[in-house]
Amino acid sequence: MLRYRLNGFDNLSLQQKTLVYYLSQATLYGRDITFDQFGKHNLRIRKMLEVVYADSSVPHDTDGFRALETYLKRVWFSSGIHHHYGCEKFKPGFSADYLRHALTLVDARNLPLSEGETVSDLCDALFPVIFDEHVMPKRVNKADGEDLLLTSACNFYENVTQAEAEAFYERMKDADKDCDTPPSYGLNSTLVKDESGQIQEHVWSANGKYAEAIRQIVYWLEKAADVAESEQQKKVILLLIKYYNTGDLKVFNEYCIEWLRENNASIDFINGFIEVYGDPLGLKGSWEGLVEYIDEKATERMRTISRNAQWFEDHSPIDPRFRKPVVKGVSANVICAAMLGGDEYPSTAIGINLPNADWIRAQYGSKSITISNITDAYNKAAKGSGFKAEFVIDDATLQLIEKYGDVCDDLHTDLHECLGHGSGQLLPGVDPDALKAYGSTIEEARADLFGLYYIADEKLVELGLVPDGEAYKSQYYTYMMNGLMTQLIRITPGNQIEEAHMRNRALIAHWCLENGNALKLVKRNGKTFLEVVDYMELRALIARLLAEVQRIKSEGDFEAARLLVERYGVKVDEALHTEVLARYQKLNLAPYKGFINPQILPVYDEKGDICDIQVSYSEGYAQQMFRYSSEYGTLI
Repeated sequence: MLRYRLNGFDNLSLQQKTLVYYLSQATLYGRDITFDQFGKHNLRIRKMLEVVYADSSVPHDTDGFRALETYLKRVWFSSGIHHHYGCEKFKPGFSADYLRHALTLVDARNLPLSEGETVSDLCDALFPVIFDEHVMPKRVNKADGEDLLLTSACNFYENVTQAEAEAFYERMKDADKDCDTPPSYGLNSTLVKDESGQIQEHVWSANGKYAEAIRQIVYWLEKAADVAESEQQKKVILLLIKYYNTGDLKVFNEYCIEWLRENNASIDFINGFIEVYGDPLGLKGSWEGLVEYIDEKATERMRTISRNAQWFEDHSPIDPRFRKPVVKGVSANVICAAMLGGDEYPSTAIGINLPNADWIRAQYGSKSITISNITDAYNKAAKGSGFKAEFVIDDATLQLIEKYGDVCDDLHTDLHECLGHGSGQLLPGVDPDALKAYGSTIEEARADLFGLYYIADEKLVELGLVPDGEAYKSQYYTYMMNGLMTQLIRITPGNQIEEAHMRNRALIAHWCLENGNALKLVKRNGKTFLEVVDYMELRALIARLLAEVQRIKSEGDFEAARLLVERYGVKVDEALHTEVLARYQKLNLAPYKGFINPQILPVYDEKGDICDIQVSYSEGYAQQMFRYSSEYGTLI
């Protein structure tokens, strides 16, 4: 667990600091929504384990309790009982008998018991979910040939098959086929089939599902609107409130467009049902929140990129039919995160590009951010870990990475978010959801390939974004090494790759390995290393793959997407996996990192008005999680 610093926060005005505080409160109130979305039993399991953990009647100095503590911390980290990245269910290190006994020691009044339910009933309901490896084994299943909804534990569908859900939304699209501004069908609802066989949406709104949490979010957004930096920012916040109150996805479209038009304020935020990676069909948005303020010094890099967006689009190595004739509304900032919430907490993205609707991107553009204080925390944590020395092939390559790595990592993220996601266009009549379960992987691959292609371009030297024409090699090496080898540390032995970003990186690296002579995996002293034989040939391979991935996206070629992802992005070489895990284990490093939020605390004067906002970094991980469950626990 890491901490991020709110660099430059003291330079904000009192109005700006107060706005950050109100938006942060709105961000933290979405936590329970994410837990429930990731599994229908998650909230009750979390509450049950927290009661056991906090009750002094349960002996703490036992192996069973220590194992329960580890399990609970993983549940907190992943917003549920499934791994936040790999999606497989956690295996508890304590027994069902241990937990059953511990539950007899605690005050039953504190347990999440339904009316008339006993502790024994609670065990009967939740223990199979926790202990039986065959019950809800994956949060998101993307295995080819299986019913992705019936085999996924995410809580977006109830008693609905994949075929039924796809047909339901196809009917909605057909009914609106002439609409030039289509909503993101299904983004903010649970799809439910009742006992009579009728299928309907339960919309997430202040008057629908998750109302208790959403009303609190709205309360704090209303306070934020009162201290907005501008009339445009106030308009954005009020539209978001209207969307939350109504659940109307057409209002969400309006909100997204006005959010794009707001480019002058120092404070910005993301709050809502946004990314669809947690849905095997790529339709339902997981709740997430982020409060941010601009890092003025670092933002100039992003502005240089965005000012040249049309040049990058015009020179992309893709079929000209798929290029945008006019790139619109590309805005980009480097920001400092002030508060993380929902699907962005404790593990968070380092860059974001929104909105996701293709037609809004085409007509109005997109807004991109790179989060400087998060990447800074990651970089500081990585120094001296021994990871690169273990997996990089030789000293010359290691020195190259040490010299250019941080600069190129940030730049690749900028290119991915600012230009990659916003590049290209769909052919007329192509359904944005045509790639279905493979859509997220293909989209991430497209953005990564765009960044990889251009990071080696002399244009970046000309623009002053890289110091010389050798810098890109550090990014090529670390990216391919990660896709072929080192990201395997995040995979449980015997599992395949499930998460969209990991599939994307594996797809790119394995395709380049197989389709040219630029890369080789070699053995040295019994260890496997990546050797880059020819960096310019590697760039040519990246260009070829980018052209094909863009074609798949632009034409909505589902079968080509399926074949590409399944062949290159899913399978794991067991022998290499075993080797990489053994080498990594000797380093005694954690494969994942997350963040403890700062506390943003209002200071009041004698009249009861806010006179200052203070930031504290003293809160521990468990302390923060218990406080969040207590203060922001609206759904349990």
